[in-house]
Amino acid sequence: MSAQRALEGQVALVTGSVRRIGKAMAMALAADGATVIIHALRSRDEAEATAQEIRAAGGKALVRLADVTDEAQMKAMVADIIAETGRIDILINNAAIRGEAHFLDMTFAQWRNVTSNILDGAFLGAHAVLPHMVAQNYGRIINIGGVSAHLATANRAHVVTAKTGLVGLTRALASEFASHGITVNCIVPGRIGGQRSHTSGHGIAGAPPVGREGVPEDVSGIVHNICLPSSSYITGQTIHVSGGMFMP
Repeated sequence: MSAQRALEGQVALVTGSVRRIGKAMAMALAADGATVIIHALRSRDEAEATAQEIRAAGGKALVRLADVTDEAQMKAMVADIIAETGRIDILINNAAIRGEAHFLDMTFAQWRNVTSNILDGAFLGAHAVLPHMVAQNYGRIINIGGVSAHLATANRAHVVTAKTGLVGLTRALASEFASHGITVNCIVPGRIGGQRSHTSGHGIAGAPPVGREGVPEDVSGIVHNICLPSSSYITGQTIHVSGGMFMP
């Protein structure tokens, strides 16, 4: 008889999980027994394809669409997840819009589009799930940061500001909800190879000290570990997965 998987019976919402790091994180959690919510803004076909890939591998996945910047949509999505599954144990705030623009050419609309998706989205996600996590006295929240916030990359003032804000949000929530069995951490990927979305910009040039770009599984592995029940003594941390590109 095979041993029970560590996340069996848990429910995980991974925002922006149809491709790249988001997909890898969802698949890693599902492989360890969690029911994973594959989230997208509007790409239902892509979300269903990712969910089907998880199911084909023996995992459990549901699909939900929502705008992470819309409070009503986020609360409704989480309420729907609770109604169907009875719980929510893990939230990974991964949804993001990036891009590049010289600060003097950047419009306020561009600024708000990026900062609202990254920072407001994380706030609204956490605000929607935390009452349920408090009620069950358990939870894992992970905010996905960005190495550009720590390297102060030019032409990305909106991304740098929003991703830096995630570090502050992580620490604040970790402090406030530790007594409820809830951990909150920020995972910071470095230069991750593969196909990037059109909003990702050019990112950081050059290979890190380890001599290669990362792959999504480099990130999903540490995220999976932080989500485990055995990781209850790790909270409020900003953990870099960048091959040494940034060394705090």
